[in-house]
Amino acid sequence: MFDGMFEAMVPSEALTYSTKIPNRQVPVFNPTTEGECSLPYTAQDRYLPDWFTKIRTRQTVLPRFQRHEAWDHKKITNMLNTILNGLPVGAALVLGVGERQPFASRPIATAPDKGDRVNEHLLDGQQRVTGLWRALFANNYADRTYFLERGRVVAGKTQFRVVSIHRYHKRGARYPLWANEPKRQWQRGLIPIDIAAPVEGGREKYREWAKQAIHDRDEIDLVTDQLADVREQFTRFNLPYLHLPIETPPETAVDVFVKMNTSFSKLTVYDVAVALIESHLQSSLHDFVAEVKKANPTISNYQSSARQSFERFVLNACALMQSRVASNATFIRREFGATMFADKERLLHGIERTIELLEEETVFDERRLPTVIVLPALVALWAHAPVGLDREGRARGILRRYLWSAFFTNRYEVSTGSRQLEDVVQLHNYINDERADIPVIFDREEYPLPVPTDLMSASWPTSSQRLARAILALSLRNGGIDLADGRPVTRANLRDREYHHVFPDGHLKNRVGDSEAASFRALNCALITWRTNRRIAAKDPRRYLMERLDGTDLSESQLRERLASHLVPFDSMIDSDYERFLEDRAEIVHSEMSKLCS
Repeated sequence: MFDGMFEAMVPSEALTYSTKIPNRQVPVFNPTTEGECSLPYTAQDRYLPDWFTKIRTRQTVLPRFQRHEAWDHKKITNMLNTILNGLPVGAALVLGVGERQPFASRPIATAPDKGDRVNEHLLDGQQRVTGLWRALFANNYADRTYFLERGRVVAGKTQFRVVSIHRYHKRGARYPLWANEPKRQWQRGLIPIDIAAPVEGGREKYREWAKQAIHDRDEIDLVTDQLADVREQFTRFNLPYLHLPIETPPETAVDVFVKMNTSFSKLTVYDVAVALIESHLQSSLHDFVAEVKKANPTISNYQSSARQSFERFVLNACALMQSRVASNATFIRREFGATMFADKERLLHGIERTIELLEEETVFDERRLPTVIVLPALVALWAHAPVGLDREGRARGILRRYLWSAFFTNRYEVSTGSRQLEDVVQLHNYINDERADIPVIFDREEYPLPVPTDLMSASWPTSSQRLARAILALSLRNGGIDLADGRPVTRANLRDREYHHVFPDGHLKNRVGDSEAASFRALNCALITWRTNRRIAAKDPRRYLMERLDGTDLSESQLRERLASHLVPFDSMIDSDYERFLEDRAEIVHSEMSKLCS
């Protein structure tokens, strides 16, 4: 049972306004002058019953660019207890809507999608308003049920606090089962919170619950009076809001939205781009990105981690297609979004051709991709590249050379945005005009390729080190044939492959003077099936190779061919000479790299 007063909590999303807030001027972006101007707004009171009515009748909706629910049950519970304690939870921000909505919109989560004419968009306060609607008004969260818990009597009044329990479904029933039964709820001193919601019919709802939960008539009357006090607290609670007038330009409203949403959970660049593009075009960036992904689902294999989100990849590619730097400043320009939507087919074509090139080079996923910087650049270049016959062949050769140059040089170690655009512009010109200047990324004096000693020092390729991944990518380009089953590497069987020490770690540890780090080098790695990897275990390389030759019908030429498909030298391996092996393989990798990048 609740004992004592709880600590009031003002949600971190909430702005620090008192219940009564004055009318003011707010500095906002003026799209006409590209500077700041002062926009008048009015501060208005609104009580919970009025909020619920406007949501229920669909007069208040969210602009579609708003992110979805983010608050967990703890934040919602704390907010409701703050209200019961008579304290404010901040102010909301509302944009007035005239005959035509300035943004595409959606209702508050679980609220009706049909009703009266929309007359306002909720720009700030979504988490608070959604929590109040779903917990207090509807109590309809799938994984939580909210209750009022009776506590001790203070100054003649029973104290209540809000609690919630976890819910889950099992064998067609919602658990825990006691939470479905009024009698068992009351045995725990709990009352569903929606019974105390300040809405029409709330008292009748309570009486129906009380008939099943409480059998003592006097106790029913006592609880009725106690709940009346709680319902009155909710009824009299004021959630004020700042009202931007109907004539507010959409760009200005978005600017205010961005400014108001930086203190709680900072908006990402993509969030801001969504808001601005949808305000300009009345089209959904979310839908656009989803359609791009659906048209070329394979591209997701290269966007599987935090190195670069798929949304940011699309924005970057579109910026480069427009010969703009892929930066925040580009994404928030009005013309960027319009051009992006108009270039959709070119974008899809560019992604399709980029995937083809990566597959031709045996780069199948993000884990084996040395740098993600190349992806949007390749898409932008393929989007405008010639199609068919010799001109397409020339483009493919140049872009292959660009791909491997980006993998093996330090071109993108710094200033990636500006260098990325510079390369796209220069490569585009070079593809379309043989007399154009050679792109700077192909200048081996400014961006030299690593020498064999550099290759020998590269770390294990599971790291994020570009050079280590580049060596592994190159070692698979000739097929990466498994040493036992003879299958070349493909996207389909990549999941069965493991990073294998050509000279096993256990074998090298037994050598005098060899440290553990000596075996974890990119040149000592080959991607083979887990079955083959288990069979090799910690065997001496010579022993394993001789077992292959003596114990199977595999010929030496076939075994050499399989090792060569990984750029692995046979002779130094069968001699079990690790230092010579590293030197020999470094020379092989350097030779293959030079051919691709020259």
